[in-house]
Amino acid sequence: MPISYTSLITAFVALAAVIGLVVLAGRLARATGLAKSKNGARLVLGESMQIDRGRSLRIVSCDGREMLLLVGGGSDVLLGWLPMSELPR
Repeated sequence: MPISYTSLITAFVALAAVIGLVVLAGRLARATGLAKSKNGARLVLGESMQIDRGRSLRIVSCDGREMLLLVGGGSDVLLGWLPMSELPR
C-alpha cells in the first residue's frame, strides 16, 4: 500500500510545526528567565596557574562571587572566598 503525497506533505508540515513550537518555547523560556542562556552561566573559570606537575590554583566565579581553589594532588581544597570588588560601570 503506497503512501500518498498529501499524507507525506502533511507529516512534514506537522513535524516542522512541532519543531518550531519547541524552538519558540525555548526562546520564550530564556526571555522570561525560566531558563538560563548560554551566556548567563553561573559557574565561570577566571584564571588558572600551574603550581607543579599535579596541582594548580584556580579562581572560579560562582553567582558573582569568586573563590580560590587548589586542585589536583590527593584532594581539592577551597582556600577561601575572595573579597568582592567594585565592578566598573
